[in-house]
Amino acid sequence: MAVKEIEVRTLSGESTTITVSPETTINDLKHLLKLSFSPATSSPNFHLFFKGTKLNLQCKVSSLAFQSGEFFVLIPFTKKNKLQVENPSFSNDASAATSFADSTYSDMMQEFSYLRDNSRKFSEGNNNSSNGHGDDDDDSFKSRRKQGGNIDKDERNEGHPYDLLWNVLRSSDRDLFEEKNCEKFVEVLQSMNCLSSPYSGKCMLLSEAIFRTSDDHASCLCPTWLRGLVEAFALLSILWAFLQLQTERMTTSRLKQVLGHLEKFGVGICMEDIEHLSILCPKVVYFVNNDMEPKNFSNALVITHSSTKEADKFASKLGAGKACRSLSKIFNLMKKWESSFKTSLWETIKLLMSKKNYENLLSFSLEDLLLFVKKGDYILERNEAKRARRSSSSASNSHSVKRRCHDTSQLLPSEMVEHLRKSIGSDGQMVHVEKIGARKGSYVEIPNELSDKSKSALKSIGINKLYSHQAESILASLSGKNVVVATMTSSGKSVCYNLPVLEALSHNLSSCALYLFPTKALAQDQLRALLTLTNGFDCGINIGVYDGDTSQKERTWLRENARLLITNPDMLHMAILPLHRQFSRILSNLSFVVIDEAHAYKGAFGCHTALILRRLRRLCSHVYGSDPSFVFCTATSSNPREHCMELANLSTLELIEKDGSPSSEKFFVLWNPVLPLRPVGLFANIVELDKSEFGIDGRNASDKSLSPISEVSHLFAEMVQHGLRCIAFCKSRKLCELVLCYTREILEEVAPHLVNSICAYRAGYVSEDRRRIESEFFGGKLCGIAATNALELGIDVGHIDVTLHLGFPGSIASLWQQAGRSGRRERSSLAVYVAFEGPLDQYFMKFPQKLFCGPIECCHIDAQNQQVLEQHLVCAALEHPLSLLYDEKYFGSGLSEAITALKNRGYLTSNPSNDSLSKIWSYMGHEKRPSRSISIRAIEAERYIVIDKQLNETLEEIEESRAFFQVYEGAVYLHQGRTYLVKDLDLSRKIAYCEKAVMDYYTKTRDYTDIHIVGGKIAYPARVSKDQLPKTTAQANPCSVTTTWFGFRRIHRGSNQVLDTVDLSLPRYSYESQAVWISVPQSLKIIVEKKYSFRAGLHAACHAVLHVVPIYMRCNLSDLAPECPNPYDSRFFPERILLYDQHPGGTGVSKQVM
Repeated sequence: MAVKEIEVRTLSGESTTITVSPETTINDLKHLLKLSFSPATSSPNFHLFFKGTKLNLQCKVSSLAFQSGEFFVLIPFTKKNKLQVENPSFSNDASAATSFADSTYSDMMQEFSYLRDNSRKFSEGNNNSSNGHGDDDDDSFKSRRKQGGNIDKDERNEGHPYDLLWNVLRSSDRDLFEEKNCEKFVEVLQSMNCLSSPYSGKCMLLSEAIFRTSDDHASCLCPTWLRGLVEAFALLSILWAFLQLQTERMTTSRLKQVLGHLEKFGVGICMEDIEHLSILCPKVVYFVNNDMEPKNFSNALVITHSSTKEADKFASKLGAGKACRSLSKIFNLMKKWESSFKTSLWETIKLLMSKKNYENLLSFSLEDLLLFVKKGDYILERNEAKRARRSSSSASNSHSVKRRCHDTSQLLPSEMVEHLRKSIGSDGQMVHVEKIGARKGSYVEIPNELSDKSKSALKSIGINKLYSHQAESILASLSGKNVVVATMTSSGKSVCYNLPVLEALSHNLSSCALYLFPTKALAQDQLRALLTLTNGFDCGINIGVYDGDTSQKERTWLRENARLLITNPDMLHMAILPLHRQFSRILSNLSFVVIDEAHAYKGAFGCHTALILRRLRRLCSHVYGSDPSFVFCTATSSNPREHCMELANLSTLELIEKDGSPSSEKFFVLWNPVLPLRPVGLFANIVELDKSEFGIDGRNASDKSLSPISEVSHLFAEMVQHGLRCIAFCKSRKLCELVLCYTREILEEVAPHLVNSICAYRAGYVSEDRRRIESEFFGGKLCGIAATNALELGIDVGHIDVTLHLGFPGSIASLWQQAGRSGRRERSSLAVYVAFEGPLDQYFMKFPQKLFCGPIECCHIDAQNQQVLEQHLVCAALEHPLSLLYDEKYFGSGLSEAITALKNRGYLTSNPSNDSLSKIWSYMGHEKRPSRSISIRAIEAERYIVIDKQLNETLEEIEESRAFFQVYEGAVYLHQGRTYLVKDLDLSRKIAYCEKAVMDYYTKTRDYTDIHIVGGKIAYPARVSKDQLPKTTAQANPCSVTTTWFGFRRIHRGSNQVLDTVDLSLPRYSYESQAVWISVPQSLKIIVEKKYSFRAGLHAACHAVLHVVPIYMRCNLSDLAPECPNPYDSRFFPERILLYDQHPGGTGVSKQVM
């Protein structure tokens, strides 16, 4: 068997190399080190770390992927001294305590003490009033209890039950039923007698009332009988925990004994109340016979029937030598049971109110509730809820319990709002509903300036009158003006440019027009609309789409015959302008250039497009003698006129912004998912302990993002069930697939016939699939689509009733653009914005008016970006020689400097004229088509193809930069909501083969991205004394960006538990770019590390700077990316804040940041 040499280092620089077999465990390795390595010998307690991860003792050396130069790190630690306590006497029956309980008591007290201390440290500085309960607090609680008042939740410590147990175990007699402890016990019960939400902590009845009445003065609306039930459950939970710590079972005789004792202190709870709990919540509180084994009811709070003292004595012990539960498990169970009890009880109450039409809880009694539960029809309801919860958990790890709706009756959007509030939104997720009123349309007669052909064409598609803004725009275009139409989504803007273009082309049989759309889907959509409209014209107007999907035969025909050419900026840049002689007929007669969805042209993409349009106008003027009019359309922008003027370098532009179209009523709902509370204080430490105890990766286990995914999936299913056509907008391709997958699982249970009526629509799908989905959605075969922003733009997919928005899309403009997809054709609509846990989403949830009343963002482009300008000047020189005298009006004042730079780099040469202004600069570079090396939106040529191995069909094409995040051997790959297992990855042919598979886990890559600054090492400041302030300055440098994938995790879908970790060996992905950075002084690092993680702070600072940049300069967030320090990475990391250009080669944006 092969052996391995492993290097082990210490933090002080000592090292050793030890030879072991691959099957050696970490535990064995530690023993070997203790025998041969002095730092291990002198440190009885130490951990071994590899790549920043603490190694499990049972881990084998063979399971670790070693690379050259990698090593283990030995880190000593000191165990806390155990508390020196005497063997405890837990109760009057101390002699019966098992020897095991005695021996483990000290360990238990140490754990409790450690957690308690950390809880106190955590709470200090947050709220001094919750550091403990002094005498003043005690007196205050007592006085309010005697007066019959309820303890205000904000004033009590949320860890009160745990404080009680701590004080009891810390006391000399350790008896819960000693007089002073009993008084504390009663105080705790008094503070826990409200049916509060296990998530928000607020009274559930109060939340319901506030939604209906906006009364925020009350603190709790629970009736007396309900308070009694909640108080009885709190007593039962605390007593169970105390008995567990004594290794006792909960028995009826012991319970009666406790209730009798507490009666002396004013507690009115009796055995009948406990029995009521088992009736109302049988899965939480359960009575068993003495001969039944409690382990079969591990998920319930079990009470064992016992009739005699002897039986009680026998049954009360857990068994000699049997381990009691750890504190962390006990407190986790208490939390779990409290959540289950309150949620189940509240669901039962709401169901009764719904069935019997009760207005509130005062309308019925406890007896009514018990009678309702005992009825047979309620069992069916409870079983349905149970199945829904189980399916929801496996689908999305949602922590909120869903009662799924099985009804498929048709609902209007306004009815859906109320339906959601009473059903899946009953926990208060619906934090705001904005009602946007309908707007009447302003209609005018069709202008007489239009020909009879145009009027006839309009009437053929059902238009007898125009909106006022349509008529105004058409007349302005026909008069030769450049026009921008900036009206709401679905306001008929396509008529604003189609009518004047067709009118001009029908009058002059030589005239041509060029339509530019940012996406292929929009181009296809407009082709359909144009072909329908041109049926009313007698003259032949050849129309066609010229893009990457157009065949060579069609391209030839279009160049020779088309008069209206539909394309995109990419094709204009790559295929039309460089080969403009082939398009001379069109360019010589170009009358109109139409640019739809102008707000899409911003940031780096907008900068490139602006220079492409300048190249187009320059060729039309210098070579072909044409001067086309421009028509822009935009829906969401605060500066449409300024933006479009800069985009095409126009001196005049008429703005049409008074919207004459009607607008239907829209309900805009802000939906904040009921996320699990972040544990604080004592419980936070317990949760962290349990993560490591169960082998759960902390980063995955604490990820709450699945809850919003679950919520939007349930909302999506509800819309489709009730006949509302819906688009669910997601921020990424993976989210899009997950939402589709989870929604289908829900529909399989509640409405199986609708499972195939929804699908996903996103980038990456082959063009045939995209066209098919568009057609099926438009034709009504599909009821809903989970989509990325690929459907944000104005593709006509028929009437949409509802838009769902999973997370803030990045700008208010984009959110309104997406929401505008619903409500077309004068029908009411609904939009639901589902928030993630991030600060921006939560800010809008807390301050809705900032969203609804705040200004729309401006669109910015920087056509003077020197780097991008130089790239396009090379292309322009190939198309037609450059001249400072004639071309400065197109390319700006930076033309001279750019030409000089290009000349020095060997791209341009000039005639021998002495006058610099009259010089003609021609292209002399080595590339035949320099435009091919300029990607105007970082579209990658290299792609991986994903093939269904069983059907031999292409599922998707993935860009090389993101391929290894999705496909690698063993990866779970999602396509149209279905799961596939990647069986083979052919790196040489760039093909991934996968097969359909049903799995209860998903996969997540382990990766990191390094930014290497060229010359960055010499730029770091030298060490300075602690009294000297270092002088740091920002720098801009070329950089290389490299992503490395070294493994993946299989993670259980239901629990998010890491099932196993697998190593990967994949090629790195690297590209050259540019970065701006500033080093962080060592003195600042020292200050930060006293309280916080320095690397986490760097990460946060990089993101903060990124979000501030667009405020000060014209760019998009997507133009830049931040360096993301991994706090778990043990490698060296430069102490800096860095942003880099996301586009290969760089765009020059990072330079401007400096």
